[in-house]
Amino acid sequence: MSIATLYDTSDALGLAAHVAAGDVAPVELLDEAISRAEAVNPQLNAIAIRAYDAARAMIAAELPAGPFSGVPLLLKDNGAEARDFPSTGGSKLTANTVWDQDSTVFLRLKAAGLVPFARTTVPEFCVGPASEATVYGGPARNPWNLGRTPGGSSGGSAAAVAAGIVPAAHGSDGGGSIRIPASNCGLFGFKATRARLPDGPYAGEGWAGMAIEGFLSRSVRDSAALIDATAGHDASSPYRAPPLAESCLAATQRRLRGLRIAVCATTLTGAAIDPQCRAGVETTARLLEAMGHHVTEARPKARVEAMMRAWTKIVACGTALAIDGTLKAKGRDLQPGDIEPMAASARAYADTVSGADYLAAVSTIHAFGREMEMFFDDFDILLTATLAEPPAAIGRFNHTTDDYVDFRMGPGRVFDYSPFCAAFNASGQPAASLPLHWTADGLPIGIHIAAAFGRDDLIFALSAELERAAPWADRRPPVSTFT
Repeated sequence: MSIATLYDTSDALGLAAHVAAGDVAPVELLDEAISRAEAVNPQLNAIAIRAYDAARAMIAAELPAGPFSGVPLLLKDNGAEARDFPSTGGSKLTANTVWDQDSTVFLRLKAAGLVPFARTTVPEFCVGPASEATVYGGPARNPWNLGRTPGGSSGGSAAAVAAGIVPAAHGSDGGGSIRIPASNCGLFGFKATRARLPDGPYAGEGWAGMAIEGFLSRSVRDSAALIDATAGHDASSPYRAPPLAESCLAATQRRLRGLRIAVCATTLTGAAIDPQCRAGVETTARLLEAMGHHVTEARPKARVEAMMRAWTKIVACGTALAIDGTLKAKGRDLQPGDIEPMAASARAYADTVSGADYLAAVSTIHAFGREMEMFFDDFDILLTATLAEPPAAIGRFNHTTDDYVDFRMGPGRVFDYSPFCAAFNASGQPAASLPLHWTADGLPIGIHIAAAFGRDDLIFALSAELERAAPWADRRPPVSTFT
């Protein structure tokens, strides 16, 4: 079997098995990944910073015998801080940031035998459902349709995985930033329970606990094994996720029957969603019923709009902290061209949020989490669409606006487009987007499942069953490196 065929037909764990069997060498897989990246990136703009020499040095130094030994990996251009992998964070202000130590997540990826070789494009400061930061010279594009966004903020990672550059990639999720791109690009994307993965040593938590590291992949089992490889607190963790009864990978082999599944084919506030997204929810509900689960129409009685207003304040303050912290480190004031208009607006809005306002917003988020947890007293799973619409057109969510609050909360803006994902960043509950539906013109539609706090294993068990019942691995976008 040729390396190209092996690469096309294997997920990340499968590639690692071929390395272990001596069928292929890690440097051959790296060369294949780099070749694919260079071939398709001019169309997708998914690769932000190349670190090919660092990857070759890791291989030359002998890789650990971990579950992914020899498998190439892409890192999002935010998080997973590492000395040999500078980052931009989507902004001219933070371009060429060099780290003085490796993050805990990066060290765990390295211990698993993975070979990071580049970083992927994001929106400025990772805010928004599209990856169109001007620092990268243009938007990241969706391999299913170049006129559509791959999503954000892990949009470059999603585009790269969908196009076949790597079978899985690093991401992070503070309001849907893994699940939105997974939905747009036809991938599996999982957001773990709050504090399941570490943020240290550079932070204890992100966005008041709403942001978390993670991964996108073509197979459920790859994401499960990646979570297993990186999960657990570190010295900087201010709190810890409840322990799992079994590994996420083991959960993918579990057989489930009789789950209590709530189906919501509207938004969480009862508003209509695009008919194609609704059709995906209804089709999946029928599939789950045929699989032996108990399906009921229901939606949480939680204060979603209050949560969204609080989320908007917290993220604005997080953006301001990133800007002002960078300026302080550089020892200078903000200069024209340092940041895009939306970030400037978020910073200005943060100036209107007092300390008491911020703490009240955090309290609102915590209250929302309690309300959502009560819902799962009666149900095991909540099924919705991942997004209220198919993938958005390029430009709709760029950062040229100077009204941050309207960008988030206005009609037709972020929370209308993505009314589901941020709810589970606020609640801290685990959730995933599965590529179970496509539009008539071939665009992916993600289906979203969520569970009670700490039940990451249940998400993986059900996701794997759905993957077996309605497999998606053979679907390929028009723009790809698949042979």
